[in-house]
Amino acid sequence: MNCGVGNLERMAVIFRRAPLSTPLPLPIFSSSSNPLRPQVSFSASAASACMEAHNQGRTKFMDFPYVSAPHRDLMLDLVSTLENRLGSQLLPCTLPPDVQYYQNQTGTASATLHVRSGHKPSQIDFILGSWIHSELPTGGALNITSLSAYLNSSTDAPNFLIELIQGSPTSLVLILDLPPRKELVLYPDYIQTFYEDTQLETRRQVLEKIPEVVPYVSSSLYIRSLVSPTAIMARIDTGASGPGRMEEVVKSSINPIAKELLEIWLDRCACEEREVAEVERAYLEKRDGLVKKKTIEIDLGMSLPRLFGQEVTDRILESLQEFFTA
Repeated sequence: MNCGVGNLERMAVIFRRAPLSTPLPLPIFSSSSNPLRPQVSFSASAASACMEAHNQGRTKFMDFPYVSAPHRDLMLDLVSTLENRLGSQLLPCTLPPDVQYYQNQTGTASATLHVRSGHKPSQIDFILGSWIHSELPTGGALNITSLSAYLNSSTDAPNFLIELIQGSPTSLVLILDLPPRKELVLYPDYIQTFYEDTQLETRRQVLEKIPEVVPYVSSSLYIRSLVSPTAIMARIDTGASGPGRMEEVVKSSINPIAKELLEIWLDRCACEEREVAEVERAYLEKRDGLVKKKTIEIDLGMSLPRLFGQEVTDRILESLQEFFTA
């Protein structure tokens, strides 16, 4: 049974990050540069154990065990493309094992987190991926998969965000965007560079021509204020056509469009340098910081307790503070 879109949105932890600014946003301390984190020397055996824990966490994240094969293939391709293109610019994930994978006490909800900070002086702030699975009291399950990539204040280029929220095998909400990091009404050249010249609007129009696709309007005015004019926010309902039709839409339509947007983001945003004046950097740091704070307060602080309880929520939020707090 499908749960309401309002419930889906409230439970969708991800990361509205800067986009929800990228949202999920957000400047980030690497594990070696955070002044609040004590420096610790590790023995070879301890380092090996840490690496093994990291590998196990990554394996669980890359499983995407509760979604269809086309859905899983899409997420695997996006994560692999992102990590392969950025390569040495990314540090390993340093989240504790019980944050990389966690579940509630009854085992009816489970989730993963995969966060990798950017090496200095890379433009990458961090990338964040996750999946959430929760059995619904009415039957069926809620499945959310998401991937976000955030840039730091050395560039003013947009971030990247994709989130798929599925409440039943025949109902899916898609959010796909390059969330802007500047106020567009003040910078028409920013619109031209990142949204008009890249023809992002044509991708949205192609998707909306599919009969089963209708625009999705978020109930959150805050979220609607953060996405770009070309954001793809769509609800796909294959109804009587069944799960097979949903898999077809994901494979033949959502997959190529999502990959195109990621390639555009990598080419035009992540891997292209932009000159940013000192005063502009201060603005970006302030804006990103505000968005990150809101993400923690609204998306994570309100959604996680309903699924995993307060104890698990506190553990997750504590580990994410360094990424979401300027």
